[in-house]
This record gives sequence, structure tokens and C-alpha cells, in this order.
Amino acid sequence: MSDWIIKPVIMCGGSGTRLWPLSRKAFPKQFIPLYQGKSLFELTLERVSKLGDVLAVSGDDYRFFVQEIAEKAGVELTQILEPCGRDTAPAMGLAAAFSGKAEDLLLFCPADHFIPADETFRAMVNQASDLASDGWIVTFGVQPSAPSTAYGYIETGTAIREDAKQSVCFHEKPDIQTAMEFLSSGKFLWNSGIFLIKRVVLLDALKEFEPDIFKICLSSMDNVEQDGVFWRPSGAFEAVTKKSIDYAVMERAKKIAVVPFIGTWSDVGSWDAMFALSDVDDNGYGKLGVTENIYAIDSKNTLVHASDRRFVLTIGTRDLVIIDTPDALMVSALDQVEKVKKAVADLEKGGRSEVLEHRRVVRPWGAYDSIDHSERFQVKRITVKSGARLSLQKHNHRAEHWIVVKGTALVTRDDEKFLLGENQSTYIPLGALHRIENPGKIPLELIEVQSGSYLGEDDIERFDDEYGRKTQ
Repeated sequence: MSDWIIKPVIMCGGSGTRLWPLSRKAFPKQFIPLYQGKSLFELTLERVSKLGDVLAVSGDDYRFFVQEIAEKAGVELTQILEPCGRDTAPAMGLAAAFSGKAEDLLLFCPADHFIPADETFRAMVNQASDLASDGWIVTFGVQPSAPSTAYGYIETGTAIREDAKQSVCFHEKPDIQTAMEFLSSGKFLWNSGIFLIKRVVLLDALKEFEPDIFKICLSSMDNVEQDGVFWRPSGAFEAVTKKSIDYAVMERAKKIAVVPFIGTWSDVGSWDAMFALSDVDDNGYGKLGVTENIYAIDSKNTLVHASDRRFVLTIGTRDLVIIDTPDALMVSALDQVEKVKKAVADLEKGGRSEVLEHRRVVRPWGAYDSIDHSERFQVKRITVKSGARLSLQKHNHRAEHWIVVKGTALVTRDDEKFLLGENQSTYIPLGALHRIENPGKIPLELIEVQSGSYLGEDDIERFDDEYGRKTQ
């Protein structure tokens, strides 16, 4: 009997700018319900959790998304919170430095890949496990279906066994001419970014090729602190070099085994890739999101996403991508859609808030939707989950009016504590210490009207908070 086990590690970073405006920095593509009401992260959890106990490497900004989706999927996981994003090599180093046996096999999977055949995937991983247990770093290469410039490539060499070859070299995303040469040679596979590595092999490789990354990751995990269900490496991690695992290890190690990926794979990295996941009719017309809010007349080869806030009608469209959200609309020629990444970078330089967040912002206690605003007022629709409560806080520049439209609210206002039912309201004066809680079994919904000289989210002074956000 083998003395090793497989431990899936899900890498939860990445901003997904090529799927804007649906994907935003504060709510990236891996957490958006893109496929049959499920997010790519939830699908990844379902796929890998049957292989072993799941470890997720995330960050402060995404920790509650990860936890909430895991609870929805019924999967218990351990979550390591990177103090800052430093690419895949340090993130994988933290996972390897976490507690476990030297012989454990770590299966590193990005959170944002679409792989529909779960059982086929698990069988492929299990089949490659003996290679990893023998000290090979196993990567899974996808057979190219076209000369794509969107993916990195792995050049394969001599056969290790019937279903695996040794890696010759990892190549970055090529130009179209090089991609065509790669495809015609038959020796190149797309780099899936999925790796199966024995824990001690990864640590030894980092120690040999990137000793600074190795030392900082070990030091950060030696001084890790537990924060509820989260594990926080020490601040020493912030000094680590930003580097991908491809550059740090894969291009330099000798024992790299490339196993052909079996089944369908997509990194869902662009709107063209999303086209393949959409409900496409005989005219090549694809629908995403709230599909009942979409209607087409004489429209072909068009992808449309609709939200629950607006109806979308297309007439006579050809070769377009139309992505509608409550606060941003993108219309692009299908063959120009890759330029959205540059557009997002330009918008971010210009300070557009739509790059960072959706109008609806998810919080650990629920969510809020900014319905309307002007210079001195803002209206929000707030939803508080059953049993959840916001922080005890005050504002120095604004007052608030709360109107309960569904459920029951338990309100703290300075020295008072009282209940509000549906159609009841209250007023929170500027500077008052306040909190709202949901003591009921159904979601609490209320309308909040803010008024004052400054309405920014940073005008919050927290005195007590269950989610580690207390103002210092």
C-alpha cells in the first residue's frame, strides 16, 4: 500500500480582466456563476474534493468568497491567505511549507478552469500519481485544437512511458507564426497550469533554483497565525520575489513529466472562450446570464450576456459580443474582443470605479447594491444573511436612514437596541455608534439612504467586527 496521499491545492488568485465587465478586480471570474448557476471555483471544488482534503491559497480580498462557495458546495477546506500576491511560485511554496508529510502529492489547480468531466479528470490524476511518487514533477498538457496565441506551450521530448513524455522546454505565449509552427510539429501541448508534485520534491526544487523564495516561504509558514478558519503567513512573505512556477522551476528542473490532458479543458480566459460555454443556437447566437432577458431577431454569431436588471434585444447583429451589467455595457466586434484587457488598463488609469467593483458588492455578512447616488446622497439596497451582523461602527461625515422591506432587523444605535419589522424605519445620526443584525431565518433586506458631505466607503470607523476588519 502506498504511503502517500493526494492533497488538492486550489490557487484562487487572478483578476480575469479579459472577461470585463462581468469580471472585476474585486469579484474576478472564478467566483462568478458562469456555468449553470455555478462558479468555476465551485466546479473546481466539486472536481478535486473527492481526491483528498482541499487546501486553498487565497488572499484577504477573496477569503469570504472562497469560504462561502465552499460551504455551498459542502466541501471543508483549509485556506491560506497570502499577505500579498506574488505569482504562482511563492503561492505554491506556501502550500508546500504547510503541515503535511514529505511524501504527500500536491495537486495544484487554478480556480478558474472549466473541466466538465470530473471522473475522467480524477482518473487521469490517479494514473499519473505513480510518476509523481517516483520524483517526477507532473504537468498536464492539452492537445492544441488551433494555433492559439493565448496559451503557453510545453515542448515534449522522449517518452518516459506510453502515456508520458519528458519536457524539453516551456514556452511563453507565442506570436501567430510561431504558434502555427508549434501546431504543425506535433511536439507541443498547451500548458494547462495543473501540476502534480510530491511535497518534498517541490521544496527541494525551490531550495535549489530559488533559495530566497524557499527560505521566505518556510519562514512565513513557521510563523503562521490562525485567524478563525484562516491561516495567515507572517509579513515576511511580502519580501518574496514575484515569479511564476514556470520560470522558477519548470524551465530548470530535469525530471518534468508531461501527461496528455484527457477530456475538455478551457481556462475561460476570454469572451471567445465563453462563447463555447454558452447556449448557442443554429445561428451561432449565444446567451449568458439571465437568458430570459435576451431576445434576438435575425442575429447571427453574436454572444449576449444579460443581467436581471435590464432586457436586451438584438436585431440584425453579426459577429458581436454584447455584455450588459447593471453599471457597464461592453459592445465589441468578435474578432477584436481580446483588446478588452488594454481597455481595462486604460480605464483603471483613468480612475473608473467600474474596473474594480460591480454595483452590487459582496460582503461576508451579505451584499449591498448601490441603486442611486448624487453629490450629497446615496441609496443602497442591503441584504444581510440569516444570523449575520455588520460591524459596530460610526461615520463622521454622513447620516443614514434605514427602511426594512423584508425580514427583521436588530438595530443598535448608541445605547439603544430595538427590533424593526417590514415597512418600519429608523434614523442613524452622524457620529452615532450603530450596528444592524439579522436575528431571523430569512435574509434581511433594507433600503439605506445616506446623506452628508462625504459618502465614501472609507468613512467607517469600526469598533467590533467578526470578520477581522476592526479599525486600528
